Amino acid sequence: MITILYTYRNRDLVRIKRTLHSLSKQSLSNFKVLFLDYGSKKNLAYEVEQLIKEYDFANYEYLFTELQPWNKAKALNHAIKKVDTDYCFIADVDMIFHPKFTSVLEDKIHSNKIAYFQVGFLSKEESVKEIAFEEYKINFKSNEEATGMTLFPLAALHLINGYDEFFHFWGSEDTDIQNRLRNAGFEIEYCNDEVLLLHQWHKNYRSRETKALNPELQLSRTVEMNHLHLQTNLINKRTQVNESGWGMIISENEFIELKKETPRVITSKKVQIDYFLFNELPMLKGKIISVVFIEDPMISEFKYKVKKIMGKKVPEFYTLKEINDRVLLHIISFYHQVPYNYSISPDLKSITFSIKK
Repeated sequence: MITILYTYRNRDLVRIKRTLHSLSKQSLSNFKVLFLDYGSKKNLAYEVEQLIKEYDFANYEYLFTELQPWNKAKALNHAIKKVDTDYCFIADVDMIFHPKFTSVLEDKIHSNKIAYFQVGFLSKEESVKEIAFEEYKINFKSNEEATGMTLFPLAALHLINGYDEFFHFWGSEDTDIQNRLRNAGFEIEYCNDEVLLLHQWHKNYRSRETKALNPELQLSRTVEMNHLHLQTNLINKRTQVNESGWGMIISENEFIELKKETPRVITSKKVQIDYFLFNELPMLKGKIISVVFIEDPMISEFKYKVKKIMGKKVPEFYTLKEINDRVLLHIISFYHQVPYNYSISPDLKSITFSIKK
């Protein structure tokens, strides 16, 4: 038996139905599905849960991470700790499976081997068609550098403490885990004899990135930073990561507790932000702190503007985008394993951050 793992947040139901429908047509029923919802909006989460109930091989779990950045590594680690089969396959809601795919997975099972699969990418027009797998026209194929769709022995993942949870947002976690397993002595097999997985088209995630503050949580240069971390792990020949623990997710009670906390205001003065990040936050122990960052009213004052033009000494300020990047970087680097909520107001005039440590 193999557990197929999905991680998900705020994607359309149509592609989920396609991927699960393709699994329902497998020639070999040697699998079950664990579907991890990493904090979708509640109305959409309900619809997804109802859809998944239609498939008796699938189970759904909602994680209370709506007010945290996307972290595929942490979601997968949480799932890996729940898996009760000897092998798991990392899937994606964009995948359409060939009817014999799980039969091929069965043939690839080996306690010392990791197998990953080539993917055929569909065009936007082709993705919406409801046709047999063999009838789809592939736009292009992935190469050996695309490492996401992978079959793992569960023991191998536990040996290295799962995926590296430093990797937030998008990029590098799949390649990193293969590098570390190779360092640990496991064989890596790239399966490209025939295309057994098709990828439904969607907009490139990086196209949503903005230089200005955005209600959708973003961190400037995160892809580049993830790549640097990937290279650091590779150079140091790391195998194990997440030394302080892995797969730890904020609970519903912790999520509610943090939301109830009344935040105190911190304005955008650089000295106030820096003091909070480098002194107050590290010293916090055994309690909750909740703050809301806003632009300092002084920035709009005529007197301040005149002094600044005249070159007189005035306080220095961060923009809210700069505050966002600094706080998120601190969370990713030091605090992602403790309960926290982080959100940007729809009008982009404030950032609320609550943490329990």
